[in-house]
Amino acid sequence: MNERVRRACANSCADFVYGFLESSSKKGAEYWLIWRFEGESTLADLIQSKEFPYNVESMILGKVQDLPKGLERENKIIQTVLRQLLFALDGLHSTGIVHRDIKPQNIIFSEGSRTFKIIDLGAATDLRVGINYIPKEFLLDPRYAAPEQYIMSTQTPSAPSAPVAAALSPVLWQLNLPDRFDIYSTGLILLQMAFPSFRSDSGLIQFNRQLKRCDYDLVAWRKSVEPRANAELRRGFELLDLDGGIGWELLTSMVRYKARQRTSAKAALAHPYFDKEGLLALSFMQNLRLQFFRATQQDYSEAVIWIIQLMARSGTKKDGGFTEAQLQELREIRPQKKSSAQRNALASVLRFQRKILKTLNESMDELNQRRKSMWWSRWIPREE
Repeated sequence: MNERVRRACANSCADFVYGFLESSSKKGAEYWLIWRFEGESTLADLIQSKEFPYNVESMILGKVQDLPKGLERENKIIQTVLRQLLFALDGLHSTGIVHRDIKPQNIIFSEGSRTFKIIDLGAATDLRVGINYIPKEFLLDPRYAAPEQYIMSTQTPSAPSAPVAAALSPVLWQLNLPDRFDIYSTGLILLQMAFPSFRSDSGLIQFNRQLKRCDYDLVAWRKSVEPRANAELRRGFELLDLDGGIGWELLTSMVRYKARQRTSAKAALAHPYFDKEGLLALSFMQNLRLQFFRATQQDYSEAVIWIIQLMARSGTKKDGGFTEAQLQELREIRPQKKSSAQRNALASVLRFQRKILKTLNESMDELNQRRKSMWWSRWIPREE
């Protein structure tokens, strides 16, 4: 599993080096796994500090910002931590791996990259080839586990041979959405970062009991506790209510009873909660990924508007854009109601992907031609 992660999504997890078998007369054969040293602090260590989240700020930036302490600053720090975790999770999920044990103890701060990475793949399962997957077996921490416990239906058969499993895995993934198990756990981590009273085991266990009594409805839970909330609890609600409550909205989209109703890591990254940069500005590639997420993961109508505006800004001739007639044709596209909603959404996404790639390729070709012509014009002698 570590070898696969190293090849497919190395930035998501701690840097695995190699494994070796060691034999001794006393202990027999033992297998050792070796990781490159990332750092000493897990998120669990950091959130237990009374200085959280300010202690994380200095680690991420290498310094402390000269800003007054308060909800706005704390929200930026928490936003940055959550975004880094979601990027790591998206890398795993895009590879077909579900971690199944996401919790602060399994998130380490990498001192080299100044980012949070995931560790401990002992419970992880690779659903593309069926590694470490047994339908009626679950490995979980009850404090952070989603209500369904199993990442896929117990009626799902054990994995067949690797080639067959790889062919069938996209279908099973769409039917069960196993990645949403990790998303629920991530939502509880966001809750702990916002509410100090839930950072202890007893506090989180008490919250889980309260949420279960409310049928896993966060809105109902808030209505039941907010009228008699202490100052610490009210402050957590105030933090999530910043910017029109987009933090609370993201939290409720992650912590839901039914897996199918939870957001994915990609969709969470495209949420308005992350519109602001937080402490660290995104890299060019991360920004590009987020733009793509927003085009493919948001509501269909929003995606249509975004793509049409993108094409319109690119021009309406052969400079990388679409003609007005083609834009109008896109505006009139609607999913067929008779077919499956999922199938229509997927087909729409694929069509948009092809359109975007075609537009980008044409734009790059045009740009390269212009560069070549400019280069030649500098060196070809002009007639007087």
